[in-house]
Amino acid sequence: MKKKVAILGSTGSIGKKLLSIIDKDKKNYQIVLLVANKNYKMLLNQAKKFKVKNLIIKDQNKFKILKRLNKNKNLKIYNSFENFGKIFKKKIEYTMSAISGLQGLVPTLNIIKYTKTLAIANKESIICGWSLLRKEMYKHKTKFIPVDSEHFSIAYALNNNTNTEKIILTASGGPFNRLPINKFKKIKVSDAINHPNWNMGKKISIDSSTMMNKVFEVIEAKKIFNLDYKKLGILIHPLSYIHAIIRFDDGMIKLIAHETDMRIPIHNTLYFNDKKKINSKPINLHKLNNLNFKNVNIKKFPSVGLLKEMPDKDTLFDTILVVANDQFVSFFLKNEIKFTDITKKLKNFINRREIKKYKNISPKNINDIMKLSNYIKLKINSELHSI
Repeated sequence: MKKKVAILGSTGSIGKKLLSIIDKDKKNYQIVLLVANKNYKMLLNQAKKFKVKNLIIKDQNKFKILKRLNKNKNLKIYNSFENFGKIFKKKIEYTMSAISGLQGLVPTLNIIKYTKTLAIANKESIICGWSLLRKEMYKHKTKFIPVDSEHFSIAYALNNNTNTEKIILTASGGPFNRLPINKFKKIKVSDAINHPNWNMGKKISIDSSTMMNKVFEVIEAKKIFNLDYKKLGILIHPLSYIHAIIRFDDGMIKLIAHETDMRIPIHNTLYFNDKKKINSKPINLHKLNNLNFKNVNIKKFPSVGLLKEMPDKDTLFDTILVVANDQFVSFFLKNEIKFTDITKKLKNFINRREIKKYKNISPKNINDIMKLSNYIKLKINSELHSI
């Protein structure tokens, strides 16, 4: 019997890579749901190619267009995640959650009861709503697998071994690893989105160039693996060949390496229990002989210092950090602030007295997170020049 799959965010980079993997193994997998935000043309093509009957498209206008195109009524097209109950009559085997941004949290939380395995590629969901996700996954006995190359590598290396002394996440250093700090004020958007190793969207490329993306990944690792921040670290590794380094308390050290190809962790989340072979490149001896690890220069990448501001427990402060960073990155992308202002303004904002109080408030439900998100967006937009 074919294993049933749902893909939340099928038109994005992660979703498309997962579809390319399933395309080579259609005899074992049946896709029962595809979800997109606006790209109705690609969504429709995906549905035709993989014979998917259920589609969710969030944009209201694109939903109307897609409904008109469904002349033969051969597709069931929805506009809300509240329709999961109509789509899933019993638990499916696997769900990929790859909707970008905080808007991915609601569907990720809602689909847990309908899937046996949940692979999450959406870091905002984990950072802002981990306590809610963990509770729901425990309640419905849903298995969780992280998709980010760093977190999948850690999970792969740990293999349920909790006797860890230190876990180190590697960072390429982005496009400005070798750029002198006195030139940072002149950085343009076109410079910041030009990542040397990964082909990513604009927003995540900016996060990589400020190293905020690595800050988020450390926060994710803390939550996923239930660790103290003192057990987590970051090293610059320009080649991005080693994704995680784990030192165990028996003195043994594991280094997990793979090419800068997201197909590898995605493939392994899908075939987690089956261990199916993937066609990948052989061991790259040139990269192994030139690992070039070094410590992070905090003066160049002050965002890493924000980890000292983070509370040990899951709180609404996590949501503020994510949303505020999103806003300042968007201002930079529109050339409204300088590159160096992103972290500077972010630090100023989260250190306000009225913001720091959220370090002691945990989210009780999804509404707490979404209401706070909207409030922070409005506040930053109205006070940008005073921050």
